[in-house]
Amino acid sequence: MEHRGLDAYGYFEREGSLGRVRPEFAGLVAATRARVAEAYGRRLHSAYLYGSVPRGTARPGRSDLDLLIALHREPGDEDRDTAEVLARGLDQDFPQIDGVGVLLYGKERLLSEQERYDLGWFLACLCTPLLGDDLAEHLPRYRPDSLLAREANGDLAALLPRWRARFEAASEPAEFRRMNRFFSRHLVRTAFTLVMPRWGGWTSDLAESAEVFGGYYPERAAQLRRAAAVALDPVDDPAVARSYLDDLGPWLADEYTARHGTKTPRADPA
Repeated sequence: MEHRGLDAYGYFEREGSLGRVRPEFAGLVAATRARVAEAYGRRLHSAYLYGSVPRGTARPGRSDLDLLIALHREPGDEDRDTAEVLARGLDQDFPQIDGVGVLLYGKERLLSEQERYDLGWFLACLCTPLLGDDLAEHLPRYRPDSLLAREANGDLAALLPRWRARFEAASEPAEFRRMNRFFSRHLVRTAFTLVMPRWGGWTSDLAESAEVFGGYYPERAAQLRRAAAVALDPVDDPAVARSYLDDLGPWLADEYTARHGTKTPRADPA
């Protein structure tokens, strides 16, 4: 078997690099680096890109920009407000992207034992350094095993009630479009990590993730292919989110718990 995303020893290879950023997004990345540094100043420890932009697969006008910011201390309300202003400004100024997502954490949490196989793995394996000293130097190497699957995505059952509340509160087509993209991405990635230890590799490609999953659960393969398609080209049909909440989501949560167990509870799950 070809172990995608792993080195010769079976460890994750870090995906993405600034060298893979497509020319259409070079100005955006430069502006992001400058604006993050200006916005957080001495509070900033480091910043990272993740997702399609550093993987070189972003599509102008359709992909979003994903950013992780690590501060020297745990973020407060002012820090979160700054992140919202930063994201809104980048989204408005660069038509190449369709939305900006910012994850904001203190460096001690990212390096904590509790987050070793969740946020730590995410930073070390899926994030591309943009600014500051790379925290991945303080983290271990990772394999695609059941422990990683449990800690990375073993909380779907706990998330579903929050998703339902968000769905019930939505009313505008734009809200359903964003919701369908977010739910679709999360479900496809969770479905992939469900089978990741058996497959023995890694991919961030949503279409490939759905195909890999379908090889183990053919009865659900068509649903995952549709979810991957919506994640890439979101629609504003509320029936899409409703189908996830009523069928695919609960089934996937139960199957995940049965195979990998439940993610270790966090005192602060944000």
